Amino acid sequence: MTRGRAINVRDLRKRNRAQALAAVYHYGPITRQQIGAATGVSPATVSNLVGDLLDQGVIVEAGAEDSDGGRPRALLRVKPDYKYVVGVDVGETAILVELFDLDMQVQASHSITPTADRLDPEKTAQYVLDGLDRVITYSRLSPDEILGVGVGVPGLVVHGDDAVVHAQTIGWDGVPLGAMLRSGTDLPLFVENGAKTFGQAEKWFGAARGAENAIIVLLGTGTGASIFTEGELYRGASSSAGEWGHTTVMVNGRTCRCGAKGCLEAYVGGWAIVARYDELRRRTPADTDTDLVARLTAIAQAPSDDQCAAQVLQETATYLGAGIANLINLFNPERIVVGGWIQEILGDRLLPAIREVASEQALRMPFSVVSIVAAQLGRDAVALGAATLPVDDFLASGAVPPLRKTTQRAI
Repeated sequence: MTRGRAINVRDLRKRNRAQALAAVYHYGPITRQQIGAATGVSPATVSNLVGDLLDQGVIVEAGAEDSDGGRPRALLRVKPDYKYVVGVDVGETAILVELFDLDMQVQASHSITPTADRLDPEKTAQYVLDGLDRVITYSRLSPDEILGVGVGVPGLVVHGDDAVVHAQTIGWDGVPLGAMLRSGTDLPLFVENGAKTFGQAEKWFGAARGAENAIIVLLGTGTGASIFTEGELYRGASSSAGEWGHTTVMVNGRTCRCGAKGCLEAYVGGWAIVARYDELRRRTPADTDTDLVARLTAIAQAPSDDQCAAQVLQETATYLGAGIANLINLFNPERIVVGGWIQEILGDRLLPAIREVASEQALRMPFSVVSIVAAQLGRDAVALGAATLPVDDFLASGAVPPLRKTTQRAI
């Protein structure tokens, strides 16, 4: 009985420590009193936990705030350079590897543009490992200063030691990306769907912050969504929830890259928009038309008398508005965030029309409580969100050093 009680006390202390550290990280600079209010932990326990974290160097004092006639209260925050994390965005047009401090400020960055039309798994793993080596070398950090590497990828991720990726649209069928990356690094690995890492970034730091029920939409070469209910990311039975781009908007419609017909992505994905514009202009794409960003930028900036550009933008907004109305009716969110590099290019032209269509297609009551807003974090949000995966693991551990030197796993 004594041993069981000791285990329970130890677990309780670890949980309290994790909660206190998470409060400091997410809400700091913060006082001890505010930590207690956020966690429900007694002042004496907070004092002990904060003392341990200060001694370990995980948190530091960051000034003081005035109290009502008493001594100023010390403000606490996580020490930005206590440890570092790496975030990777494996995109279809570019691979971005970035190293962050715990303030999530970029310390080093490396971008790779794949030369092939489709991402080759082996080459992709090597691109990531090369980028990882470059940012670590540039920053002059040792491996024990890095908490881990988060990787955002297209497609579905089966979480486990191998982090198996299923991405039909790029020809990946059961690719053990985690195992492939572990062959070149001993750092802890966390692999997740890129739309989910994008959503995590906007939820922690961007336009979805503070919203308990939110959906973050990612518009790019592909289309996906992160769904948060009661503050928690909804994953589904096999972690494939959020494949919004592969919901059907037109029975027997255009063929999607996944092979099905009528998927939303076949109407609002990057190449789908360009293909529709060429179709309206009765234009055959040249072999050199490979710069998707340049093509979409040209459509967004087309002169007012370009009726084909106006039509394709209106059609895109209509399909997106209908798709967002479906999300509103299904999940009743308080906020929908629209982001991704396509939104950055087309956002000023799209968002007002999207809101209008969604208002016409969604049920009045759930639409009345939702706001549809633009994302805030820019093009490195997928990498930023991927970097939060090792940070989240670090917070959940309460910054207690692991018993083993490394932990390679995907979440």
